Amino acid sequence: MLRQPGMQHEFIVNSNGFSSKLCSSPDVTYKVVLKGVTSTMEKDILNGITGSVDPGEVLALMGPSGSGKTTLLSILGGRVREPTPGGSITYNDQPYSKFLKSRIGFVTQDDVLFPHLTVKETLTYAALLRLPRTLTKEEKEKRAMDVIYELGLERCQDTMIGGSFVRGVSGGERKRVCIGNEIIVNPSLLFLDEPTSGLDSTTALRIIDTLHDIAEAGKTVITTIHQPSSRLFLKFNKLILLGRGSLLYFGQASEAMVYFSSIGCTPLIAMNPAEFMLDLANGNVTDISVPSELEDKVQMDHSERDKKRKACSSSGARVSCGGL
Repeated sequence: MLRQPGMQHEFIVNSNGFSSKLCSSPDVTYKVVLKGVTSTMEKDILNGITGSVDPGEVLALMGPSGSGKTTLLSILGGRVREPTPGGSITYNDQPYSKFLKSRIGFVTQDDVLFPHLTVKETLTYAALLRLPRTLTKEEKEKRAMDVIYELGLERCQDTMIGGSFVRGVSGGERKRVCIGNEIIVNPSLLFLDEPTSGLDSTTALRIIDTLHDIAEAGKTVITTIHQPSSRLFLKFNKLILLGRGSLLYFGQASEAMVYFSSIGCTPLIAMNPAEFMLDLANGNVTDISVPSELEDKVQMDHSERDKKRKACSSSGARVSCGGL
């Protein structure tokens, strides 16, 4: 496992406005039990995760498909209760609680919106339903309009959301509406699951700029990201790189390439830092220089994949093999 030296074995999230320091000590782990017809086995989903993030920062969880990004995000957001994750997760030295739940915003990967409502109606209804009763209807409607202007949605506020059979706002605007649904309650922690998936690079950059604006207001933002462009990657303050559920790197995103170079892992050609790290996490080292002490592990990973592929091809077309 590759890990930046000198980092503490805990996951901490600090956030202004309420007690919120997320800490895992010992490291966060997560296992599931797979029940078969004749046997039961335990599978590690996450193993040895550690990190920290402060108010005003955007932390990116990055890794190949199946590396555990969404699982980690769900655990940190308090959305996974059973089976109980290993390690200790605390928020400003306090465990997850019902009060904390009300201070967390979670934007899922799928956009769950009513297609026949306009942007303004969607956020107004969210404000009327989610804001406390101590606020008047006028104050709640004003909060909805504030969010519309904060997210740059004023030009499309009277446009329907749209869906499969109804034409509506663009993909980037739809994603910003989803973010607006969560920040309307002024959360101290904001979690997002791949907010840039399916968007072009320019629209994705605008979404990340929006997250930076939210963080600069004193919030803590944690997001999963699949394969960002180079300029998108440099927008993140901190980075957690996962590979098969294990931690490969935690630290400043701008220092990731320096760290991997210090242990002898360097790209042989000019490439996007995110692409380089995802290739490294996948064991794809065609254009990457790897030190001799790590070559055996990479070759072992490749041989395991070859054996799985051969087993799949020899067992007929009906058999499907995952994780290849």
